[in-house]
Amino acid sequence: MFFSIIIPLYNRPDEINELLHTLTLQAYRNFEVLIIEDGSVRDAKEIVESYRDRLNVRYYFKPNEGQGFSRNYGFARAKGDYFIVFDSDCLIPPGYLQNVYSFLTSSYVDAFGGPDGAHASFTPVQKAISYSMTSPFTTGGIRGNKKHLGPYHPRSFNMGLSRQVWEKTGGFILTRLGEDIELSIRIQSLGFKTALIPGALVYHKRRTSFLQFYKQIHFFGRARINIYRFFPSQLKPVHAFPAAFTLFLFVTIVANIFGSFMGILGDAVLVLFILLIFFHSWMVNKSAKVAFLSIFAAFIQLVAYGLGFIQDFVKRVIFKHA
Repeated sequence: MFFSIIIPLYNRPDEINELLHTLTLQAYRNFEVLIIEDGSVRDAKEIVESYRDRLNVRYYFKPNEGQGFSRNYGFARAKGDYFIVFDSDCLIPPGYLQNVYSFLTSSYVDAFGGPDGAHASFTPVQKAISYSMTSPFTTGGIRGNKKHLGPYHPRSFNMGLSRQVWEKTGGFILTRLGEDIELSIRIQSLGFKTALIPGALVYHKRRTSFLQFYKQIHFFGRARINIYRFFPSQLKPVHAFPAAFTLFLFVTIVANIFGSFMGILGDAVLVLFILLIFFHSWMVNKSAKVAFLSIFAAFIQLVAYGLGFIQDFVKRVIFKHA
């Protein structure tokens, strides 16, 4: 099986250098790499070219269109039987492709996704963010959990699809705002089979500061409503949990200001939530510092997603604005 690895890139030369280095260490060697530079000001051409003696790699520069259409650009030029998409801020363990190959040859699926985790080299903030995005006490636990609710929707930071899927779907019809979930739903609607491959784990850096994390997750909350425009039935109660948490937090703060009993009750719930996050993160990360930072990461994730969800729900669903 020949894999085509497609990586859209925008102003992140340092990240692609680290990612390409991890690809040189893959145990399974039958693959090519396509770097799609999406109109970057800080391009990575020289860095990519420096890997030509170690990887079967091709570099393309195109006008800026966003990650979804940049992946399509790569699909159209790929030679593989199976396409794999990574975000540029991922590090790929040496056994990744071997694990994918073994899974597909024993239990073939038309498209797959894999989980993400924190690498030992990540900063405490990055580890806290990674914990929040994968914790059972936040919405992140559904992203790479074998016991996810409903059909599994591969996410584009770590996603694979067959050439047949690409030819049938035409790839991404959105370039941002939930483009990967839209494609995953469309793949399933056409009768293709999807699955989570637990061994297809990547180390996902995500963002290096809480402010960047807030902006990214706020965007995710808006994206969920954008998906609702195409597939209303795919908006589930679980997707509204961050919005409900955000409203609960607001009501608790107001109740405390006015000395209401609801404030005391809300405080008790929040303290319990904080303790759960702290001790679970400490157990997972073996670090009290990361556990402490995980509290902030969890609140930022839930509030940012909740506010983005509420913002576009009011705008697009209630007031019907495009």
